[in-house]
Amino acid sequence: MRSVIQNILVNIAKKRTKSSGSAYQNQKSVLLLAQSLQVDLKHLLKESFFMVIGVFSAGFGLKGFLLPNKFIDGGATGISLLLENLTSISLGVLLVLVNIPFIVLGIKTLNLRFAIKSILAITFLAFVVHFIEYPLITQDKLLIAVFGGFFLGLGIGMAIRGGSVIDGTEVLAIFLSRKLSMTIGDVLLVINIIIFSFGAYILSLETALYAILTYLAAAKTVDFVVDGVEEYIGVTIISEQHEAIRLMLTEKLRRACTIYAGKGGYGTRGISYDKDIIFTVVTRLELARLETEVEKIDKSAFIIMGVVKDLKGGMIKRKPLKE
Repeated sequence: MRSVIQNILVNIAKKRTKSSGSAYQNQKSVLLLAQSLQVDLKHLLKESFFMVIGVFSAGFGLKGFLLPNKFIDGGATGISLLLENLTSISLGVLLVLVNIPFIVLGIKTLNLRFAIKSILAITFLAFVVHFIEYPLITQDKLLIAVFGGFFLGLGIGMAIRGGSVIDGTEVLAIFLSRKLSMTIGDVLLVINIIIFSFGAYILSLETALYAILTYLAAAKTVDFVVDGVEEYIGVTIISEQHEAIRLMLTEKLRRACTIYAGKGGYGTRGISYDKDIIFTVVTRLELARLETEVEKIDKSAFIIMGVVKDLKGGMIKRKPLKE
């Protein structure tokens, strides 16, 4: 199957490649273009898979928990749920109508490809909510708030992994954060406070309080899906004992590391001595042991740590022991 796809991509690349130049240059251009098309196709299938899973998960959270029990959430989904309670318009139609202004803004703020993928994801979610019947899972308000938020957050996070959104308020938050001296999180918080205030006035204070719990469950789930449950920390180590620390990382902790050539820039002698700068990536759980082992070697080592949002390629997991 894979060879068939590769042959198809090569034929497409041949049609796109101009006939000018030598045969060798044309053949090389065809291969490079075929490889590029193969990567594009691979990422398209991966992103589409994430979006489909995200839509069905969000649909389950809405139809199986929130919608039958008159619950609301934050963001564009919360606005749609509020309007669904006030009007006779179905939620599927409202999801599309409410998100249209945000997607138009996304074309200007981000890019056209993102907007197209988001439109497809939101339209698919509207179709799922309108036509697919999910079973009513529970009528317990606490379970509705927690698990409804969990499945909705799982859907939003998977859609983000697929390079799109199913809740347009995130686009508005990005836009306003560039105009105002506020972070994206602060803008989303203000937007949701307004939505929950309307929910308390239109429905009830109790419903609004449960909506806040739903929003928190969804937000935390999005963080887990987008950033990963296993948090990674990038660690930069500057020490005179850099060789001993390198050996400790590779042989004792069995972690790969990258070595940068550096110079000291402070002291009475100025920039006068060379030293290697070590960079490695560990999990949050391994960080305490790393600090302990470095301190055994050099108590005055300068260590810089920062959260790594995402990883790809390289030696991330621990290297196996040599036989």
